[in-house]
Amino acid sequence: MILRGKRVALPPAPVVHRRFEAHARQTPDAVAVSCAGEQVTYAELDAAANRFAHLLIGCDHGRGAKVGICLDYSVDLLVALLGTLKAGAAYVPFDPAYPAARLDLLQQQTPDLALIVASPATAPRLGSAAVEVLAPDRLTDRLRDLPATDPDVPVVGDDLCYAVFTSGSTGTPKLTGVRHKGWYNLLNWLRLEYGLDSGSSNLVVSVFGFDLSQRSLMAPLFCGATQYLTESRSFDAALVYRLLAEHRIRTVHCATSTLYLLVDWESACGGEALGRLDYVLFGGEPLHVERLQEWARRRGTTCTLPHQYGVAECTDVATSYDLAGFRPAGHENAPVGRPAYNTEIHILDERADGVAPGEYGEICISGIGVGAGYLNGAGPESQRFTTVLVDGEPRRLYRTGDLGCVTAAGDLVVAGRIDAQVKVRGMRVDPTDVERALVRLPGVRQAAVVPVAGRAGQTELVAFVVRDDRDDSGGDSDTNPGRFRAGLLATLPRSMVPAGFVDVPWIPLSPHGKVDRAALVADFQNRAADIADRPLMASGGTAMIADGVQAIWCRELDRDDISTEDDFFVLGGQSVIMAKIQRALVEELGAEVPTDQMFLNPTVASISAYIESQGAVTQQ
Repeated sequence: MILRGKRVALPPAPVVHRRFEAHARQTPDAVAVSCAGEQVTYAELDAAANRFAHLLIGCDHGRGAKVGICLDYSVDLLVALLGTLKAGAAYVPFDPAYPAARLDLLQQQTPDLALIVASPATAPRLGSAAVEVLAPDRLTDRLRDLPATDPDVPVVGDDLCYAVFTSGSTGTPKLTGVRHKGWYNLLNWLRLEYGLDSGSSNLVVSVFGFDLSQRSLMAPLFCGATQYLTESRSFDAALVYRLLAEHRIRTVHCATSTLYLLVDWESACGGEALGRLDYVLFGGEPLHVERLQEWARRRGTTCTLPHQYGVAECTDVATSYDLAGFRPAGHENAPVGRPAYNTEIHILDERADGVAPGEYGEICISGIGVGAGYLNGAGPESQRFTTVLVDGEPRRLYRTGDLGCVTAAGDLVVAGRIDAQVKVRGMRVDPTDVERALVRLPGVRQAAVVPVAGRAGQTELVAFVVRDDRDDSGGDSDTNPGRFRAGLLATLPRSMVPAGFVDVPWIPLSPHGKVDRAALVADFQNRAADIADRPLMASGGTAMIADGVQAIWCRELDRDDISTEDDFFVLGGQSVIMAKIQRALVEELGAEVPTDQMFLNPTVASISAYIESQGAVTQQ
């Protein structure tokens, strides 16, 4: 199965910064960038970038070089970025929000790094950099005497323009290179497909090191519009929303979880700034449509929501879908649409053969957007870049590792990561499927489901749940595991129901604006470690039954610190231990407890109350 994007001709030299230079000539007095009250015109930004480019060329860091940039969002960052491109070099973003140890690792994974541009505020995080570190504010005298004219560098479409780090299965970050022609094609598609022009001012809301941030930074300059930057190193919903309201922002590019936060903020304050944007172009994570529906249908919300899919290895965006056309049914995933210009989507089976429409397979991408590959090694992951025959012609292709299919309407649907599926109690489960089911339950505003290792070594799922403040289900302020389990068991097989539920005030995000699953796992482990500090005694009419249940649990779970409110699954319980406890309840208390009730009553107190309600204890 192949989805083919529209074929659109590119100029002979599809070089991104040439578009910016054209705007600098045509509209020199237009505002190119606004940051912290400072405004710089296209002519001023172009001249500053040219001087920086001549500086790099004079240091023999021109065409083919790799220049690290470790700056907070500022005019200096755009000067360094554009100057690097004008010199014919490629830039590598080093996020100044990262700890020094992480930045040191990234430097080690960047082959042939020429130098790093860093301000006095960001340079200390670079530690003992092995290359020269340049501070823009200390180069004033050197730059003043350099030409403000465009350098004569013959940059072509096949040259690298930037390289970003993406996570690797081996734990070592992968540095993936993007070519000018791929980036130009993406920005040109955004311009033509969405009618972006000089009025399409943009606000950057994601961190610099994120692949999404590269198109967010360049798209307005590619179209002759104004780029707005925030001073914050991390996402600040209050600050972002204030800037949306104060300025004539028309577009925002962000991760799905970041959009949730902005929608929540607007809903809480009763504003309209987000809903009146032209576009919020978002993606990068599984979408829970329920989180957006009420806001999107609100009177006054006219913003178009392109739901997009892509990978850093293929210039960030490969497909897009207008979410206004989606009407969810059951657990159906929202489509990510059809390919961008000069892009093809292939759905292949394990033998690299195409599957039929509606069948699932691996999503693969070909076309101009396929990047230069991984620049820091030739490990097994480099084999994801391959060549296949399409209509008898060899085609360079990237295997994403994502599972997907094409609908009858011709739209791509992403079903999750092939390697994200985990085996739980003998069955393969995709945690994102469970998340979608959870957020459809009353009282659940947001959820994240992660696999964790239980005490017996088996993998179990744990759900982190953010309660809906408007929940009228009658439950208390904490997560109600029994109610959630019952709701999930009505729609999912038992193997997909999480073993534990943890109440959290919010879902943490990584610096890239995506769900920070590692932080959730750490939080879960910390909670489990604190169990010994909780009260151990039962109370009320079920106390005698609870004593017996508690003794059985302590024996079978091999611990003596179990309280009456501890969750069986959080304690490390799993199906084998559950079966032993069920047998012991019959043999020692004369109480037969069905498996479903074990799931719905995962504490000593709740299972004891169930036993008492059934009158199931044999009198000894």
